[in-house]
Amino acid sequence: MKARTIVVTLMLCLVGTAVCFAADANMGTWKLNEAKSKLAPGAPKNNTVVYEAAGDNVKITVDGIDSDGKPIHHEWTGKFDGKDYPVTGDPTSDARSYKRINDRTLEFTAKKGGKVTITGSVVVAADGRSRTVTTSGTDSKGKKSSSTAVYDKQ
Repeated sequence: MKARTIVVTLMLCLVGTAVCFAADANMGTWKLNEAKSKLAPGAPKNNTVVYEAAGDNVKITVDGIDSDGKPIHHEWTGKFDGKDYPVTGDPTSDARSYKRINDRTLEFTAKKGGKVTITGSVVVAADGRSRTVTTSGTDSKGKKSSSTAVYDKQ
């Protein structure tokens, strides 16, 4: 009887976690819509961005191409709590934080060596089929740039 109660309790916990993440409008695979985007000259193109559950965290995986046409791949795992979590594979940042503003909006900050390099927001459309990522930042040479990238949900 105890084993059955434990199994049922675990199942309910797993279902509850899945429901919480399923309700998050950011979760899923997003593909860059270049026609609707206004990327800064020389900015990388994050062609595909995937948000997925990783335990009680969120994992964000980015695949794209850099300004030289070479493939890029970086990953971030953390919570949308405004705290810095490490980024792997991104030459422009080694830490990133995300903060949930509301059900469809996140603000983020990317840092390299403790210095803020990029700030921005991610806003999912009311219908959940697209999202707009607005960024502004300064590169390693001190040049300021801004971009607006539109993604379609896959």
